[in-house]
Amino acid sequence: MSLTSSLNSLTISTPFLHGSTPLSRFSKPALQLPSSRPSTFVLPIRAMRSMQGRVVASSGNKTVAVEVTRLAPHPKYKRRVRKKKKFQAHDPDNQFQIGDFVQLEKSRPISKTKTFLAVPLPVKSKKEKKAEGGEEASSSDLGIPLESQQQELQA
Repeated sequence: MSLTSSLNSLTISTPFLHGSTPLSRFSKPALQLPSSRPSTFVLPIRAMRSMQGRVVASSGNKTVAVEVTRLAPHPKYKRRVRKKKKFQAHDPDNQFQIGDFVQLEKSRPISKTKTFLAVPLPVKSKKEKKAEGGEEASSSDLGIPLESQQQELQA
């Protein structure tokens, strides 16, 4: 006696079915509609992670500890709060000292904790020009002479 014939001969006496639904309907799998998505799994593309931070320790050989500061919203108050995290980075030439600003580039794992490569940041020239020029640079930008320069012009 086969399995299907034994299932068909069973009677169901539950109050929900009342025998109106044949047993063969339960034994067959439901018809599945073909999905519009392809069956192959595509991995998501993640961008290369690079961050900027300040060197806080350079005690190890070819290793620097870099502190990265980011702004994140506070979970309750929604105010932006500074969050700091330290990363170990590879410094192949031992060129970075404490206080240097570096950029961390994601690389292959170099050790258990080192997965970043420390790269020097390009120097920003705008701040240096303002620091050297001082007030004279700001007055020349506006095109308005200062009071001390007006007295010299009148005399």
